[in-house]
Amino acid sequence: MKITERVAELIAPAVEALGFELYDVEFNKEYGSWELLITIDAPEAVTLDDCEKVSRGIEPILDKADPIEQAYFLTVSSVGIDRPLKLPKDFDRNIGNKIDVKLYTPLKELGGKKNLVGTLVSHDEESFTFETDKGSFTLAKKAAALLRPHIDF
Repeated sequence: MKITERVAELIAPAVEALGFELYDVEFNKEYGSWELLITIDAPEAVTLDDCEKVSRGIEPILDKADPIEQAYFLTVSSVGIDRPLKLPKDFDRNIGNKIDVKLYTPLKELGGKKNLVGTLVSHDEESFTFETDKGSFTLAKKAAALLRPHIDF
């Protein structure tokens, strides 16, 4: 089992008991040090105090289970408004909304563009459909390097 899976299994009940959803767990080497990044979400905005509350709630669990051999920094963060669309509920939440679509390879039907903005129409396990002023397109989710809500500034 991967470290991130083991950590998620250990801390998910505590995160949920505190009133939050465990969105993601990452374990990366950043600037020569290991970082365990816990990303949380909630129906309302997640505050800095919420992140601190979750951090204090999961530290004893991680200390006791000791699932990571090397030293690391624990970081708890919120997903943010530009959260990537990864899970089915992320796609469900954005049906009918504009999304940014960044593709690995250019889409010939749209003039060879890799970065697009369109309205998310539907999705299933393997693909998503979005509409642009050039028409409706269905692509494999794995063809997209990044999918996220579009934010107009």
